[in-house]
Amino acid sequence: MLITRSILGLGSYWNEIIEVLREIIPVYDKVNSAISLGKDAEYRERGIRGRIKESNLVLDAGSGYGNMSKVALRQCNNNLNIIMLDPIQEMLAKAKTEFTGKVPLVSGIFEHLPFRDNVFDAVMCGYSFRDAISIRTTITEFSRILKGGGRLIIVDIGKPDNALNRLGVSFYLKFILGVLAFFAAGSLGLKFRAIYGTYKRLPKNAELDKMLKEKFKRVEFETEMSGGAVLIAAYK
Repeated sequence: MLITRSILGLGSYWNEIIEVLREIIPVYDKVNSAISLGKDAEYRERGIRGRIKESNLVLDAGSGYGNMSKVALRQCNNNLNIIMLDPIQEMLAKAKTEFTGKVPLVSGIFEHLPFRDNVFDAVMCGYSFRDAISIRTTITEFSRILKGGGRLIIVDIGKPDNALNRLGVSFYLKFILGVLAFFAAGSLGLKFRAIYGTYKRLPKNAELDKMLKEKFKRVEFETEMSGGAVLIAAYK
């Protein structure tokens, strides 16, 4: 499939990715740790630290079963109001058992958020922003529901601006990732190779930074792994 610059986000590929995510629920944490070389938890901690305050109303967007929410709650002494949103009912069902009814669970997609304007203090996207159907529409929706001064926190894979680094990240995601995922979780882990398809549809890091600055006053854009990982905080 030809990926043009006008296509930023998964588009019609979204349905395929959702099916993959549904299947890999049993091994998600194990494989995510393996393919991030053990950095996934560290990046969640760093992305959230100091950017979410006690008593904030927070949306965990693309929450899965709540890894970002757990970090935020721990950092804020459990004094947070969190809503978890995910399009996959099986993810939300697992989250229900993890949080025992303490966190509202909402089924929905980034591009049509079922919330009023200017209500959230923060929105978190942990390894889910890459799964947007339309990145531009998603950024607009996140900005819409955030209060003035609200923060959008993104922790995810990135697409390096440097061509050589981009080639290296592409090679890793296309060939090495599958090997690590297989050793971590067997044949089910191989389904994580679909991440390469999401990576191809991402804008380069500088392009994403520019898109965020169209809707947010200030953007802190940090890269790791030669640009293959991003930790972003965008302030409305």
